[in-house]
Amino acid sequence: MATGTINVQSENIFPIIKKFLYSDHEIFLRELISNATDATQRVKALSSMGKVKDELGDLQIEVVVNKESKTLHIIDKGIGMDETEIEKYINEIAFSGAEEFVNKYKDKTDGANMIGHFGLGFYSSFMVAEKVEIITKSYKKTAKAVRWECDGSPKYTIKPGDRKERGTEVILHIAEDSVEFLEENKISELLTKYCKFLPVEIKFGTKTDNVPDGKDKDGNEKTKEVVSDNIVNNVAPAWKKQPAKLKDEDYQNFYRELYPYSFEEPLFHIHLNVDYPFNLTGILYFPRLKNKVEIQKDKIQLYCNQVFVTDSVEGIVPEFLTLLHGVIDSPDIPLNISRSYLQSDARVKQIASHISKKVADKLEKLFKKDRKDFEGKWDDIKIFIEYGMLAEDKFYDKGTKFCLFKNTDNEFFTMEEYEKKIKKTQMDKNKKLVYLYANNAEEQHSYIHAARERGYDVLLMDSALSAHFVGRLEQKMTDASFVRVDADTIDQLIDKDEEQTSKLTEKDQDKLKPVIEGIVPKEKFSVVFKSMSEKDQPMSVTEPEFARRMKDMNEIGGGGMMGMGSMPDMFTLVVNSNHPLIGKILKEKDKKKQKTLAKQAADLALLSKNMLKGEELTKFVQRSIKNL
Repeated sequence: MATGTINVQSENIFPIIKKFLYSDHEIFLRELISNATDATQRVKALSSMGKVKDELGDLQIEVVVNKESKTLHIIDKGIGMDETEIEKYINEIAFSGAEEFVNKYKDKTDGANMIGHFGLGFYSSFMVAEKVEIITKSYKKTAKAVRWECDGSPKYTIKPGDRKERGTEVILHIAEDSVEFLEENKISELLTKYCKFLPVEIKFGTKTDNVPDGKDKDGNEKTKEVVSDNIVNNVAPAWKKQPAKLKDEDYQNFYRELYPYSFEEPLFHIHLNVDYPFNLTGILYFPRLKNKVEIQKDKIQLYCNQVFVTDSVEGIVPEFLTLLHGVIDSPDIPLNISRSYLQSDARVKQIASHISKKVADKLEKLFKKDRKDFEGKWDDIKIFIEYGMLAEDKFYDKGTKFCLFKNTDNEFFTMEEYEKKIKKTQMDKNKKLVYLYANNAEEQHSYIHAARERGYDVLLMDSALSAHFVGRLEQKMTDASFVRVDADTIDQLIDKDEEQTSKLTEKDQDKLKPVIEGIVPKEKFSVVFKSMSEKDQPMSVTEPEFARRMKDMNEIGGGGMMGMGSMPDMFTLVVNSNHPLIGKILKEKDKKKQKTLAKQAADLALLSKNMLKGEELTKFVQRSIKNL
């Protein structure tokens, strides 16, 4: 038997601190199974090179919990180690066995398949164990089994082991403060989280000692050891397969495997399969977003060679992509470092940019392939496309090819097509193209109707991001502005410099204004007189574009108004100085009747904007019935 002190050298302790100060103790299981997978992949690689003469046989990794002995076992049939390799890979902390193996055989095998760095993550086991044993036997013909033990101090022992087969068994003697890791449900949960798609089969079971097993021939009670187990992972997930070999049904089945409790099927998917300038595979799904912008931060799972890294990808992939669901897998995404490091890693940023490009390319392809189908899905995906065009200039540039404008007649146009449609009718006096839009076709029906009467077209922009998006469009589109149909009177929405003569003098207006101001809340409404057509409503409520847009942007974040609280609603009650009813109100001598007429006209304006509610609506109805 040999004893010794683990060599922690000053020049290599800092990488350990940088990479392995885990905040979650549960990560130990990922590390140990990654090591076992690594060892299994290496023996397969050596066998393919003819360096392992024996049959590989069953290569399953076993994870066994024994509550009676308070141990957790991770067993593989991989490459194994001899005493020299134990000294090198275990006792010399921060020496990377996988790295050395890849360098040695770099021309003969795929280094990307080497998941872990054996001898590094192994020490995470001491976060939950008071003692750790390794029983291992190398694949080499002359190798003898070795048993290594350490109680968490720098002291260790090495002695001959009794393992007959090639491979390694790591035995964790779980500490009293970590007994949760002896519970079957807990280990099962962690295996599902971290190892669900590992490329080597993992068999998980519970082991029970001294189970009664009848009596022997002398009448003595017999006991036996019972192990119950089952396979917990899918070694060949859909994202690792060639897209040409998969059908839509395969992608749907994989979605259900990822999200077994989801009740909605995704709209479509994007299969990522890149080998240059970096390795990247994955499948991203478009869920039915409708008008929801809630970012579910656990819906994209990040993997490194099928080993789960994180499902908290914000800051790692562009934020708008977090609206998607699915899997991203790349050996170029470091497995054993913090999220903050991932967020600043240049390669990760390059990968994120590439994913964004692939998503844009896929959307353009879908649009060109079947425009009608794309239009049918528009309401479900528009918020994602708007988000992407808001977030990234490159995505905006690509998005102009498949971003659609939908008008209140339920017609769809590309941005270029719509510009051509309205160019002749919606140009103002300054040669600026005015895009009219509504965010609620029902509530703003009277305004939409008035616009149509003038021959104008009205877009429906009703997503949660519309206030931000129209601002982005105005930044990008030269000589264009977006105005909501209720932002002003119809003649002022697109100012063509066609001023009408007012039938009321300034003196008449000054006389009537206090009467009208007295029937609406001063803190919410300002009253203005405008010369309009007699066919237009006597009074109308408008909401100035700039103030309303800033308020909308503030409510969903942004617009430079953060921290200022909710902005008050500000409206304008526009009085049509040319409407006969306004002339009648002016001439009415009976002050009570005058106020009643003005109130009725103002309430009609509020009603057309869906702002007349509660007691005021009841009074309006009663007044209307009385005057019938």
